[in-house]
Amino acid sequence: MVRTEKQPPKGTFTDFLRARFKGVLDPIGAFFIRLGLTPNSVTLLGLLGIFAASVLLARGHFFWGGLVVLIMAPLDALDGTMARLQGNPTRFGGVLDSVVDRFAEIILIGGLMIYYLQQGEGLPVLLGYAAASGSLMVSYVKARAEAAHFSVKGGLLTRVERFLVLIPLLLLSQPLIALWILAILGNFTALQRIWLVYQQSRQGEDLPKA
Repeated sequence: MVRTEKQPPKGTFTDFLRARFKGVLDPIGAFFIRLGLTPNSVTLLGLLGIFAASVLLARGHFFWGGLVVLIMAPLDALDGTMARLQGNPTRFGGVLDSVVDRFAEIILIGGLMIYYLQQGEGLPVLLGYAAASGSLMVSYVKARAEAAHFSVKGGLLTRVERFLVLIPLLLLSQPLIALWILAILGNFTALQRIWLVYQQSRQGEDLPKA
C-alpha cells in the first residue's frame, strides 16, 4: 500500500516549496503525531477550516477569510509529511487528500459566489463558476492523462499557485481580481496540459496501455 505524499515532479515550484520548508514541516508534523493526530484527521481538519473561511467570505469578511485560509494552508502539506514520518502511508490517504483538495477550492470559490449572489452581481458569479471549472479541469486532465500513461508536469497555475493568488488578494479585500485571474489562467492551465499531452502523443512518447 502506498500513500503518496503529494510529491510533485522534481523541479516544479511546489517541489521547491516542499524542499524549502521541510525543516519547518517535519517538526510540526512530529508534534501533531505526538498529540495523537493522524494524517487523515489533519486532512479533514484542514477542510473544516476551509469551510469556516468560506462562511466568512460569504459574509463579505474577505480579510478574515483570507487569514483563515492562510493558517489552514500548511495543513495541506502536513498530512503527507506526517504519513512519511510515521512510515505507514496508505492509498486511501492519498485519495482522501486529493479529493479534499478539490472540495476545498470549490468551497472557497462557492463562498465568494454566495457573497456576490447576495449583492446581485452576475459577472463575479460567472467568474467563480469559470474559476471552479478551471480548478477541476486542471486536476482532471492530469489524472486522466496519467491513467493513459502520459506524463503531465506542472503548468502555469497549479494548486499552489492558485492559493498564492487567492490568499494575498483576499487579505487585500480584492476577491474580484482573484476570480478574474483564477478563471482565465486556471482554464488556460487545463488547456496547456492538454497541449502537453498532445505533444507527447505526436512525439511517440506515450506508452502502451496496460
